[in-house]
Amino acid sequence: MSDAEAQKRAAGEAAARLVESGMVVGLGTGSTAAWFVKALGARGLDITCVATSTATAQLAAGLGLTIAELGDTGEIDLTVDGADEIGPGLSLIKGGGGALLREKLVWEASRRCVVIADAAKTVTTLGRFPLPIEVVAFGHKITALRICDALSECDIGVAPRLRMRDGQPVRTDGGNLIYDAACGRIEEPAALASSLKSVTGVVEHGLFLDLAEQALIGGASGVITLDP
Repeated sequence: MSDAEAQKRAAGEAAARLVESGMVVGLGTGSTAAWFVKALGARGLDITCVATSTATAQLAAGLGLTIAELGDTGEIDLTVDGADEIGPGLSLIKGGGGALLREKLVWEASRRCVVIADAAKTVTTLGRFPLPIEVVAFGHKITALRICDALSECDIGVAPRLRMRDGQPVRTDGGNLIYDAACGRIEEPAALASSLKSVTGVVEHGLFLDLAEQALIGGASGVITLDP
């Protein structure tokens, strides 16, 4: 196991210890969140889980965890999820795994959100990781042009690229497409978030702002806690 993977595992296992029987727990998507789900399954608690993707739901169900639909459980007590970047104030870029819309829906339905990651995910300024932007498939090329304008409004002069896999556009669980914008630096994340949300055809973007209450970061010397 690589150092990064060991750090992800440590963070996931630390987050699993935050869960108590009787809770409704949101399960994130991605390699780090998978370690949390595995650790949670090993604890054998009486909990109900809301998954942010089909892949996570399948993993959790295979471990014996009870899965419910978002909206059928009332408010979620705790959501634990990974991130592609963790910036100042626990501002995040998410969506590398393609589940950004469902992740944000679950995050916003939660009393508490904790992000978990390996040490390499922490940055001083967001933008090194390309920003995922989920769009409806109909007219997506026009939407991409409007995204360019939204980026330009925030002094980001890049064109988003349609995410592809095996020669085909990547489809989210909801059937949408994803464009990735290699911003480099996002100096004003809140302004960019607002600009992108104003574009017709944009379903969601990967900027998660003012949502994470705490971060558990796996490092060479163990897991550290970061607050906003």
